[in-house]
Amino acid sequence: MSDQRPYAALLAKGEDRRQQILVAAQRLLRLHGWRGVTLGQIAREAGVTSAGLLHHFASKEDLLHAALDQRDAYDESHADMSGDIVVEVQRAAVRMQEVPDLVGMFAVLMMENIDPDAPLHARFVDRYRAAVDIVARVLRKGQRAGRYRTDLDPAVKAVEIVAFINGMESLWLLDPSIPLTQVFKEYTGSLGRQLAPPPDRP
Repeated sequence: MSDQRPYAALLAKGEDRRQQILVAAQRLLRLHGWRGVTLGQIAREAGVTSAGLLHHFASKEDLLHAALDQRDAYDESHADMSGDIVVEVQRAAVRMQEVPDLVGMFAVLMMENIDPDAPLHARFVDRYRAAVDIVARVLRKGQRAGRYRTDLDPAVKAVEIVAFINGMESLWLLDPSIPLTQVFKEYTGSLGRQLAPPPDRP
């Protein structure tokens, strides 16, 4: 039986190199956007040749999707949409501070792909709609459980919540001195009061 260890080591090295490229891409995309950065710049930032980059990512669009896939995977692994939406919104501020390149890259690419003809436009529209649907489902679940008031439209409130988070990501990218923790605390406090059911009357 042949020794598989050399192949496993090469595979691991390849995955490490791929991750290096993604990290470099996320950093440069946050700073310059996809129009302002080339594959050659990303390769140099990652410490690989252009040919080495193309071994892992066949095109710029392929690399962009892979970078966004990591953002989506991070969100999915750190979110618990079965609980309290107020707590989940609070966690968004923590995410922004823990992975600034992922958050910043997402905000920049979203703005660059507003045009329906832009390469990632459809993906961002789908991502936005999915986020709104998820938040609306959490709100409906809370309404059924008696946790949230029932005279609010979950679909409309979900748009507001997603817009707040996306807007804060963009503002924080523009001005990192924004007091994130305080702003999110104020917003989630207000959100909690809006969602709370009226007290039982005697």
